[in-house]
Amino acid sequence: MVVLFVFFSCNKEKLKDVNVSDVGVSLQVDRFDVDFYTSNKTTLNQVKNKYPYLFPKNITDSVAISKINNKDEQELFLETQKLYKDFSKNKEELISLFKHVKYYNPNFKAPKIVTMLSNIDYNSRVIYADSLLLISLDVYLGKNHKFYSDYPKYIKENNTKENIVVDVANAIIEKQLSTTTSRTFVEKMVFEGKKMYLLDLYLPKISDKLKIGYSEDKLKWSIDNEDKVWKYFIEKKLLFSTDTKLNKRFLDIAPFSKFYLQQDSQSPGRIGVWFGWQIVKSFMQNNDVSLQELLIIDSQELFNKSKYKPKK
Repeated sequence: MVVLFVFFSCNKEKLKDVNVSDVGVSLQVDRFDVDFYTSNKTTLNQVKNKYPYLFPKNITDSVAISKINNKDEQELFLETQKLYKDFSKNKEELISLFKHVKYYNPNFKAPKIVTMLSNIDYNSRVIYADSLLLISLDVYLGKNHKFYSDYPKYIKENNTKENIVVDVANAIIEKQLSTTTSRTFVEKMVFEGKKMYLLDLYLPKISDKLKIGYSEDKLKWSIDNEDKVWKYFIEKKLLFSTDTKLNKRFLDIAPFSKFYLQQDSQSPGRIGVWFGWQIVKSFMQNNDVSLQELLIIDSQELFNKSKYKPKK
């Protein structure tokens, strides 16, 4: 609690696009992907000296050179370069993100960005460690790219250039709100909703579709069926349930949420996260609280004070 009071500024800005033009942020971007895949036996040592944290002791020079010369890896690198040879637009988006983070958290320091390839490891899109942030560009080649032909649709949906800044923001938020003692389903929804509300503040110009990671039809389904799903939660007495199976059904990344109904496949995964988002937004609209007060308030208390009602 003390950390959160120090971490976040004391302003009571509501959800809007604040002026961050005077917020000072410097950003360094290092292109490990370019430096590594264009190196050779002669220049490899320079790359190792620049990125020592990316060369474990068990990786010999011969292993590194073999990786550089691998036909498939070079194809992956060349395909990535088609889209990211110029990283300036992405850098501008990241600077805007960091300015918004710092606006609400004056102690925030922008991490150094390092771009790399991870052989399309979509579970490690972004790795954030305080002063360093790694971005795997080969995960963001576009949802229709041939490299993703065998991937599930709900995964490919977020493999776009526009998702980079969202994933970076999520990585930062995970560090800011990394733990929860919530046990009931509604408390877990609220906790996830707090993360989504931070996304709203940090990325005011990004669409809801990108922030939640839904396709257009899945987002529309959520809006159109808000009343029906909420009624389902109440009738099945799920809101105050401590059944951990509800995590996989409604909170974890999945192709759809599991109501055990015939229409399940039409729904998006993580529908509980979407509801938590609506609850937190309703709370902020109906209560005069600062951001740090939002983040430390008990989830059950937040829900009770949110006055949330699904739209019919």
